[in-house]
Amino acid sequence: LDQAAFTFDAVGPGAQSSVLLDAFKRYRGIILHPSGTTPGVGAAILHPSGTTPDVGEASAITSAAVTVNSANESLMLETDCTYNLTISAPTIKIEANTVFGALNGLESLSQLVDRGAFVNGTTIRDWPRYQFRATMIDTSRHFYPLEVILQHLDAMAYAKFNVLHWHIVDSISFPYQSATFPELSAAGAYSPDHVYTADDVKAVVSYALRRGIRVIPEFDTPGHVREGYLALDPPILTTCYDSNGKPLPGVAATGPLDVTLNATYTFLGALYKELKSVFPDQFVHVGGDEVPSDCWASNPGVQAYMRAHSLTSFADLETLYEQRLLDMLKKQGTSYIVWQEIFDNGANIAPDTVIDVWKGGDWQKEMATVTKAGFHSVLSAPFYLNVISYGEDWPKYYQVEPSNFTGGADADKAGLVGGVEVCMWSEFVDASNFISRIWPRAASVAERGWSAKTVRDVDDARFRIHEFRCKMIARGINAEPITNGGSPAELNNHNFCPIEWVPHYTRPW
Repeated sequence: LDQAAFTFDAVGPGAQSSVLLDAFKRYRGIILHPSGTTPGVGAAILHPSGTTPDVGEASAITSAAVTVNSANESLMLETDCTYNLTISAPTIKIEANTVFGALNGLESLSQLVDRGAFVNGTTIRDWPRYQFRATMIDTSRHFYPLEVILQHLDAMAYAKFNVLHWHIVDSISFPYQSATFPELSAAGAYSPDHVYTADDVKAVVSYALRRGIRVIPEFDTPGHVREGYLALDPPILTTCYDSNGKPLPGVAATGPLDVTLNATYTFLGALYKELKSVFPDQFVHVGGDEVPSDCWASNPGVQAYMRAHSLTSFADLETLYEQRLLDMLKKQGTSYIVWQEIFDNGANIAPDTVIDVWKGGDWQKEMATVTKAGFHSVLSAPFYLNVISYGEDWPKYYQVEPSNFTGGADADKAGLVGGVEVCMWSEFVDASNFISRIWPRAASVAERGWSAKTVRDVDDARFRIHEFRCKMIARGINAEPITNGGSPAELNNHNFCPIEWVPHYTRPW
């Protein structure tokens, strides 16, 4: 690459895309000035012999022509993310039907260029196996400052993930600052500094879009509710009673939403109306998992409601609630993703519902049942990266085959195996260790979501993920090692990166 002359040129109906032009600025820095070098300041690229490369005319690459065949910048489940990449002198060519396909082509190019100057000639036609390749972050149990979320979005783009599932609130804290119900975060956030303002959410959504990533929020109900909800008037949480019929004190005083109250649905209607204006994606994640029944069982009002409506189980009660919520979302034009319990309990869900299969054990049986019923699925059960152990664990994620279940081949062909999702629950994770814990382990799942089913060799992947980890380090992502540095057999005793991670630390003296 001729650094002095190299330019990106946009071609086609999508040439004026602000997403594309922004990407040109970003990838110029990533490709031509790796490791944070500044043009003109120590940025000379050294040949392996230690000399500055002499770029001959016959081999000099002076431009990259990026053709985007559509001006449509909408980002959704069906968006075409394929691209063609041809590397030759004097012009690299990237062609894609959408700007988001072009972003994938630019990312692939950036990973092929060595030391800002060298790249082998090649031709690539590439596309994702699955349209839904997600990571889930939990910002309730521990709060993530905005900067670490943006850092994670960059890492996602490098690995070609395209969905951020944002589990933004839970029973332990409510950091989302609602314009309609400001009391939720005022009472439910850890502190006034532990909130996501409207500007913060807008920044995340915009930053993600410019990297080809959808942001899907999750507000889990009717369980996983407490902090913030306690401040609502009228109250909508179920009051829990002891065996003597007296209200319980303290944390045990309330349980799930009281799904027998009209006020509950008035609140949900107003909240989801706001969310539709704040999060532009067609989908929301409504949760629906792990709903405890003991509080409902203790509450006389709930019991009376169940008798009056001939409900014989708490699963029936929850299904009645979910049906009202999902009907409400359908009327406002919002599609939804649900944890598998809503499907398991028999709710009448819309045809475009995505079922998030999360329960361990026999996830294959659940995938078979979901896809046989004709619903799209997302598999997260084997990909809980918050669960850690000593040693190299990424191969177990890499070796998962999402279609490995009865009827899986046909479901895969029909597109009902919709994708994969890495989950990072934050009981023991915050901004101090989130990035290093999830990266580069998540890259093993990213490859499973993008590459063909036949790409399965763990030893080959080990070299790729190690190299990817080194590229992340050079780009400011503190990704942890994936191999045993004490074993000379690992990576041919090449357990290091050319540039090692150096933390930013201001000494207090």
